[in-house]
Amino acid sequence: MNSALLQFATWLSERSFSIGLHESFYLYNWIETTHVMTLMLSFGMLAVVDLRMLGLAFANVPATKIAERLDKPMLIGFSIMFITGILLYSAIPVRTTQSLWFRIKVILLIVAAINAWLFRGYLLASKNSWDLEAVAPRRARIAAGLSLALWCGVIVTGRFIAYDWFDCGNNNPAFIEWAAGCVAAE
Repeated sequence: MNSALLQFATWLSERSFSIGLHESFYLYNWIETTHVMTLMLSFGMLAVVDLRMLGLAFANVPATKIAERLDKPMLIGFSIMFITGILLYSAIPVRTTQSLWFRIKVILLIVAAINAWLFRGYLLASKNSWDLEAVAPRRARIAAGLSLALWCGVIVTGRFIAYDWFDCGNNNPAFIEWAAGCVAAE
């Protein structure tokens, strides 16, 4: 699997689109800035919803009202963040593919997406049962706490991608080389 991912990353890195993004004087920085700004937008709104579920903020406002009002801007921000993330990956695909932090970030994103999908279904199904309660039921609080923790992990690991602490070929322990997807040169 690591060889296939590396082959794809190598193929992508040789495309003029990837080279142009990576070598651009301003474009990469603008994309990265947009990525971070829309991350703040998405996470900020998500945090408000999660804190409401935990009973730590806006306890007097119905949970579904907060979720409904913040849903569209949060999804717009997430969509732009996702697109700019793909562009950032496309600019430096080989190093990113073999980044331990990137791999952890992707796993956290997948788990966060599953949690959000399950939580959203639960929230919509229980709209009239606990909507006005100051604190949501235990299941919703667990999902909200997990959401906050996962997204904090996504943010931290995303930030760490820029550092070369565990880059392939840095005399890392075998486990780190495996987890980062380092493929020995043949």
